[in-house]
Amino acid sequence: MKNSIELFKSNLLDKQKQILKDIVMCNEVTSEYGLKLSKEDAKEIIDTRNTALQKSGRVEFNGQIINKIIIAFYDSPYIAKYNYSDTINELVEIFYNYKNETLDYLSDDELIEIMKDKFNNYCEGSLELLEGKALYKIAENIRYGVHDYTNLKNEKD
Repeated sequence: MKNSIELFKSNLLDKQKQILKDIVMCNEVTSEYGLKLSKEDAKEIIDTRNTALQKSGRVEFNGQIINKIIIAFYDSPYIAKYNYSDTINELVEIFYNYKNETLDYLSDDELIEIMKDKFNNYCEGSLELLEGKALYKIAENIRYGVHDYTNLKNEKD
């Protein structure tokens, strides 16, 4: 039994190292916009992911959501060097929260695409508006069976 636990912990540590490496490799793409995550930034994002997974009761084995979010958002006009790491961190947390709130109705890629569209357009770079209004309304629309669940008409103050 002890060997099984040690093997599990070893595999988990190896997976965490690979996720860290994959995140840092995104710098090859994002650096053209002057955006770069340090290893410490990446570790913080992984910690955010792990906490969000635990809070939401979700399990993820490959860690690719972080990379997908980075690649989807790095060219946003609302992300700059000074807020890049913090923004990615919050987007990761928002993703897992709304993955649950949308009842897994949306694929990972679709949720990320919607998040990016609303962040860049409707929310004009506001994470608070993205989480508290746009995605909240979309999740509500999904729960109530609204056909055009991404329609936020008359919802922006």
